[in-house]
This record gives sequence, structure tokens and C-alpha cells, in this order.
Amino acid sequence: MLMEFIYQNPALSPQERTNNLLSLMTLEEKVGQMMQISYNTLSAEEAEDWASNKKAGSFLHVLGKKAEHLQELALSTRLGIPIIFGIDAIHGHGLMNGSTIFPSQLGMSCSWNPELLEKAGRVTAREAAADGIHWTFSPVLCIGRDLRWGRINETFGEDSYLIGVLASAIIKGYQGKSLSDADSILACAKHYLGYGESTGGKDAYDTEVTCRKIREVFLPPFKKAIEAGCATFMTGYQSIDGTPMAINKKLLYDILKQELGFKGFVVTDYNNTGSLVTLQMVSPDLDDASKKTVEAGNDMIMATNDFYESAIRLVKSGLLSESLIDEAAGRILSIKFSSGLFDVKKKSGYASRSVISCKEHLQVNMELTRQSIVLLKNDKNILPLNKSTNIKKLAVIGPNADNLKAQLGDWTFFTHPDPNPEAVPAFEYYTMLRGISERSRLKGIETVYHKGCDILDDENQNIEDAVSAAAACDAIIAVIGDCVEQNGEFKDRANLDLSGAQQKLLKALKALGKPLIAVLVNGKPLCVPWLQKNADAVVESFNSGILGGKAVAELLYGDFVPSGKLTVSFPYHSGQIPVYYNQLSGWHSPKYMDLAERNALYPFGFGLSYTKYQYSNLVLSSAVCGKEDTVAVQVDITNTGEYAGTEIVQLYINDKVSSVMTPEKELKGFERVSLKAGETKTVTMSLQISALAIVTPDERYVVEPGEFEIMVGPDSKASSLLKKTLTVC
Repeated sequence: MLMEFIYQNPALSPQERTNNLLSLMTLEEKVGQMMQISYNTLSAEEAEDWASNKKAGSFLHVLGKKAEHLQELALSTRLGIPIIFGIDAIHGHGLMNGSTIFPSQLGMSCSWNPELLEKAGRVTAREAAADGIHWTFSPVLCIGRDLRWGRINETFGEDSYLIGVLASAIIKGYQGKSLSDADSILACAKHYLGYGESTGGKDAYDTEVTCRKIREVFLPPFKKAIEAGCATFMTGYQSIDGTPMAINKKLLYDILKQELGFKGFVVTDYNNTGSLVTLQMVSPDLDDASKKTVEAGNDMIMATNDFYESAIRLVKSGLLSESLIDEAAGRILSIKFSSGLFDVKKKSGYASRSVISCKEHLQVNMELTRQSIVLLKNDKNILPLNKSTNIKKLAVIGPNADNLKAQLGDWTFFTHPDPNPEAVPAFEYYTMLRGISERSRLKGIETVYHKGCDILDDENQNIEDAVSAAAACDAIIAVIGDCVEQNGEFKDRANLDLSGAQQKLLKALKALGKPLIAVLVNGKPLCVPWLQKNADAVVESFNSGILGGKAVAELLYGDFVPSGKLTVSFPYHSGQIPVYYNQLSGWHSPKYMDLAERNALYPFGFGLSYTKYQYSNLVLSSAVCGKEDTVAVQVDITNTGEYAGTEIVQLYINDKVSSVMTPEKELKGFERVSLKAGETKTVTMSLQISALAIVTPDERYVVEPGEFEIMVGPDSKASSLLKKTLTVC
């Protein structure tokens, strides 16, 4: 094809092509590139106008033929600049019915397996690209420390270090070897910054943290995302100490772009610019909001359509420098060139649709789902069920036993972009009931099912019939938890107890005196101390995706040995929050005076197995070191049980005396170790002394001399950890 312009030459660098294209563009065309348009809020004619006349740079939540049509319009304009199509592919390309849907981020994080998360990212990228999508608004790097927050299910848990490791892995999966590959999509690290820490667990509210705390806790995962090559960032809805994140120039421009050297582009979250006027009340009108948004360092404006006319008006009146528009549009165009949108991805059909829900993808999903399930209790080794010869009939009771929407959680075709709770799944799936029933049948065990009660309506119950059904069985599997109506944006919770009549149902089942196995299907940790005390076994599956029921059934029958460990702590009581493991010391009281327990019900890093592991011989390569050194931390792990299994070995540190208060312990490394029954392995983990740095009141990272406690064990409980002292000179 004859090339009319320099920027059409794929042999040139993205920056050379960007510079040439920018020189040819009008102000209106450059501002158009900064626009991301929410498709489902417009008529077809309005969407066409944005694609062909206003030349919008991106569209949100457009699938299939509609996206193809808009792209054709964009390519037929004067300069033929392609549209980036973005979607919330949060745990698989789940907004498309028929795709591979993985466990939620919180669920998959319990695998502690970066390699598998990278594979999940690859699967998601292949399926999204095959559907004509170029960009996913994932991963979520928010830290899930206030469990009342509605979006805990979207996080990788409560630990900054682990979040950074897992986020980096899935980013590499999304973006592949090269952004320009046909099956690669752009990743988006969000929500920058501190969004999940909003006061009271209130979504999109104010985050009362200091700049020092930001650098210590919330910034490190995003720094790792930059190091992993993440192409885009998204600003959070909330404010930080009263300054809306969308106009926080220090964090967006000074730190993210200048100090950390982020080269991609920043997109606002949905209508962040408009919210400066209508919700946060820091701008009198949209012109003021638009000016502040651009000057703070945002490049693309999501779903504030009036920004287009406002920005043009501001530049023409001299109130906004066109150089800032050039910088923003240039960052966006550079990513478009780097990702192949002007070349291999210019039109639809560049990636094969045959990969969607293919056998290979389902195998990755199955393995990740297995590794994400956490065994929380197993009294008298009642599990696995295949050890028992007394079970001939099994009761499966509870509102989540046959509830696919609860099992999938948020960000699927049931919930977005428009709620469609009656949608018919276009794929094979396993609810808990199906998985358990089919697996039981293979063992010659009969199953009976009863819903028992509703999750939300405590008046909607038939506990008497559920108990009657269970009374004729040899053991009971109660599948309880929460539902999608209790998780996500606009769905913060004050009370984390089991809702509806679930607790009443459990007590009635317990009164039968039969073995009671609880399976939790939930978007976030719930307050379940009754289960820990009264159930014989407790299994946590979170939102386990389309294969969750099959994986849980396999675990119950011992087809694999559980290895998942929690990445978020469970409270005894809602009023105990926050209960995350890495808190500061200094509290006058050892516990709340009206709560018997001080610590978490189930702490960070906790998870049982069908086998047992013994830790011994903790050794440091050096007991004394300098600030630039790396120390090898070595420990022996022995499988003392009867099953082969995989243990997740965790390395924590504690700065014993420091110039600012530091957490009681902090995760600094982990290792997955597979062991045969009776086998011992020596595990070695590297600890860079630079990772022991504190953040000083003037925001500097400093490794202070002194003693550090090095701790290794199976979870974050103090009683679980072997300890050695390291002296840093």
C-alpha cells in the first residue's frame, strides 16, 4: 500500500511516528485522542459521530460487530487514527459470554503462583484480542485492608509486596513478549493511588494517608508495575487528604511520570473530571475541572464527554497550554504505535476466535482454580472424603450450592456493562452442586440438594425441609457465603456476618449431629467464627470462576492436595476491622475489651493441607551485613505426612528498632515447594538489604543500621515462624 505520510511507515520507531503524526493534527484531533467514550451511554448515531467526526481515541465496553464498525469509521478519517477498544477483563474476558472466566483476583492470589497468573493473563489477552479488544483495565493494585470496602474481591489481598509480585506477573501475561503481537493487549495498573484505603471502607471517598505512608505502603506495587512494562495507569476515584486523585499533580506527574519514569499514558476513571464539579466540589465548572485534570498529568479522559469542547475552548482562550495537549495525545499515540494498532491490529480478525474457551485455556483455568482454594479447617482429618467408607449419601445444602452468579462474582456478563442477571451462560460450567454431585456419583455416593434459604432475604427460607433432606444423609456439605449484590462498586458493607437466614440454617444442620463441611463462596472475608468452632471442615473458594465447583469437588474427594493460602485476613467481628497482619505496635490494649480474641480468625498466609510440613534449621548466610548486601535465607522443609504436596514458604522481617514506627512483620519473599511424603528440601530465598528500607518523614528511603528479625514459616502467625537476628551495619 502506498504510504502518504511518514507515520504510516512501520520501520520507524513509535516516537518518530508519533512526532510526525502530531505535527499533522489539528487541536480538535489531538483533544479527540484524549477522549474515551462509554459506548453503552450513547445512541448508535452519537457513537458514530465520536468515531468519525470528533475522532475519539478510545471506546469503552464495545464488542463484536459494533467495534468493527466504529473502527472502520475511524480508519476512513483524514489521518486514519485507529481507536483503542478497552474493557474490564478483570478475571478473564468475562464481559463476553462464552469466554474463560477465572477466579477473581482475590481468589487467584491465594495460589501464590506468579507463573500461573502470568498464564492467566496470556489466556485473557488471547481471548480479548480475538474479540477485537486492545486494552484491559486490569490489574487492580489496590490494597485490601478494610474489608467493608465493596471491591475487596478485585484486589490481590492485603500485602503490598505480594500484590506487586502477582501484578507484575499478570501484566507480563497480558502484554506478552511484545505489545504489537496479535494476541497481546495493554494492561492498566489501577487504581492509582490508595483507592482501597478510603475512610470507613467507603468506595471512592477520601483516603486519609500521608505522603510518607503512600511511599511506604501504596506506591511500591505500582513501581513494580512500571518495572514490568505496564503500558497504562488509571487514576482512582477518591481523594487523598482532601485532594481528588484526578488532580493530584504531585502523585500523577511529579512522582509517577518524572520520578518513576512512567512512559505510558494515564487514563482517568469513569467521569473523574466531571466528578470534580458534581461530587467532590473542588471545581466551579467543567472548564476549571478540565484544566486541573490535564495540568495534573492525566492523558485520557474516561466518560466525561464534555471535556472535548471544554479543552478546545481552554486552549483557544489561552487558559490551557497546547503543549500539555500535545504531551497527552503524544503518549496515547505512542502506545497505539507500539501496540500495533496502526499495523497488524488495524482491522478486525487479526487474532483467531478459535482460542476462546479452548481446551488449553480451560486447563490453565482448572489448575489455577485448584491452587486458589484454601482449606481453613479440617478437624480430625474428615477430609478428604475418599478416606471414609461410611458415607453413602451426601447432603449439599445452602444458597450458594447452585448459584453461578455468586460463584463468578463481579465483572462478568451478568453484571457489566449493563446488568443482565437472567443471561444464559454460553459455556460449560460447574456450580458446587454439579461438581460435588458428579464426583460423588463416580464414588457410588448419592447426593441430595436443598437451597435452604436466601442470602439476602432472611424471610425467604425453608430450613425445615432442608434439615429433613439432610437428616437422611451421612454427611452435610453446606455451601454458604455472599452474592454479587453484596460486592463491587456502590456495595460497601458495614456488617460482614453471614446474611439472610444462613446462620440459622447452619445451626439447624449442626443440630443433626452429622459431619458438617462448610464451603464458602464469597467475594471477601466474612465473619465466620461459628464455622471455625462448629464445622468439621471449612473450605474457602472465594469467587472461583466457571470451574470452581469441579475443583472444590476434587479437593473434597482428595483428587489433589490443597496448597492455597490466604492473601487477606479474616476478622472475628466487623468492629475488629482492620485486622491485616502487618500492623504497627503500640496499641495500649492487647485486644478490644468486648472481644475475646486479639488476632485474626484466619491470618494472612494461612492455609492447611492434607499433609503436614515441618520447618527446621533456619540459617542466614551472614549474621552481619552492609546496606548494599544480599543475604541468603535458608530453611529445611520436611513433608511429615502421608501425601505429596506443595507448601508455600513465607519470609518475613521485623525492624526491631527504627526511627519511625514499622509493622510488626512484613512479607519480603516466598517460595512454592513441592515435596513427596517423607521428603526434605532445603529452600533458599534471597533477601536484599535494600528491601529493609524505611521511609523517613521527609520521604526518603533509608536502610537504618540495627537488628532485624528474620522469620520463616507457613503463615504470618508469630507462633508459626522460625526466627533469626540479622545485624545491618
